[in-house]
Amino acid sequence: MDPSPISAPRPLRERLTVPVLAFGGILMAVMQTVVVPLLPDLPRLTGASPATVSWMVTATLLSGAVLTPVLGRAGDMYGKRRVLLGALALMTAGSVVCALTADIRLLIAARALQGAAAAVVPLSISILRDELPPHRTGSAVALMSSTVGVGAALGLPLAALVVQYADWHVMFWMTSALGAAGLALAWWAVRESPVRAPGRFDAVGALGLAAGLVCLLLGVSQGGVWGWTSPRVVGLFAGTAVVFALWTWHQLSVARPLVDLRLAAGRSVGLPHLAALFTGFAFYANTLVTAQLVQAPVATGYGQGLSIVATGLCLLPNGFIMLLFSPVSARISTARGPRVTLALGGLVLAVGYAVRVADSTSLPVILVGAAIVSTGTTLAYSALPTLILRAVPSHATASANGINVLMRTIGQAVSSAAVAAVLVHHSSPVGGVEVATLDGYRIAFALAGTVALVGAAVALAVPPAPAARPETAVARAPEPATKGA
Repeated sequence: MDPSPISAPRPLRERLTVPVLAFGGILMAVMQTVVVPLLPDLPRLTGASPATVSWMVTATLLSGAVLTPVLGRAGDMYGKRRVLLGALALMTAGSVVCALTADIRLLIAARALQGAAAAVVPLSISILRDELPPHRTGSAVALMSSTVGVGAALGLPLAALVVQYADWHVMFWMTSALGAAGLALAWWAVRESPVRAPGRFDAVGALGLAAGLVCLLLGVSQGGVWGWTSPRVVGLFAGTAVVFALWTWHQLSVARPLVDLRLAAGRSVGLPHLAALFTGFAFYANTLVTAQLVQAPVATGYGQGLSIVATGLCLLPNGFIMLLFSPVSARISTARGPRVTLALGGLVLAVGYAVRVADSTSLPVILVGAAIVSTGTTLAYSALPTLILRAVPSHATASANGINVLMRTIGQAVSSAAVAAVLVHHSSPVGGVEVATLDGYRIAFALAGTVALVGAAVALAVPPAPAARPETAVARAPEPATKGA
């Protein structure tokens, strides 16, 4: 096929579009994880209580969950590149504020700004669908999906090294510089997609979704702190039910809703969203539990007593595994279909957790089990956006992928709460400090493996994609703008 007149004058930019977007995805994951090594020291550094400091993580989680579907819909309507640049700018601005202050209120607000970066991956995937020929889309989307794990694996050891050997503000100056570089590269290398879904933005739907998600995720993330039966948590869950009931009624009654629930309720879209929830749960338990397990005192009989830097280095190979296996995932999806890849990912996740249940006392076995889980995560995460892209019209890809990422985020939040509850329930004093028992870790691994198997079963229930006709396999014309997904 002859090159189009638009791409021919700028071959270098065209070649760099995928790497630049992948760099943005890695930055997003790095921004989410760099604060973790700081959490034990932040009460001393900021003069705030540990409960207040925990909002450095909670604020990013909440804002990312709220903004991902909203920015996805905005990208479909007003331009994906424009919204992508805005998300990267907010992420970088939040990092600059963190670098300039030790006021916990400003730090929490800045971390909320950084939550906007959660929309980078779904927006980038939608841009790739619009800009790349079909034969390149699968591998590019798989690479984009793997950046979440790569960035998380890089962020922890990077932050740990900075915290150990330099002032903690240096870490945020480094992420500010990286964010500015990512923003400049995206502005230069990424072209605006011509695919739009014009119409009036559903502001009421956006506010309703935000209120419902804040109630849900706040209740899930703070339930272990406030008490699952406390009036605040029960009230938040009751508020979630009421808000989402009203929001659903609104979405079904307006002409152009924020989320097309009729489309999302179909098996081709709804089941991948459900699989994303289970996969997010299973994935997050690996990083969360492994980090605690290897840092546990040697006196426990199973702990390795590793420092935070050594822990980060143990998790680092998992990021490279995700990077290496993303093209493998794309090939399996091309040959067998993405639903098979998603189901295989769930099975591999379960195998990895079976290894963890069998032996969680030997460091080499722990690393092997974590690597297997990372491999399964790569297969699953790479297949999910491909399933969504096949099931929704081109003018709704950003919002639909935003919802899929949102479901992963909810799964991760529930995983965090569930794992914390299990480990707290199964703990015993060691050296005067309450430490989780080995049985507690095994139960957490078994729970995550079971959820992964459920995700695999859901994947197999996704309907196979109809065979594409020859004339539609080369170019996909934009559908008429109706509703967002």
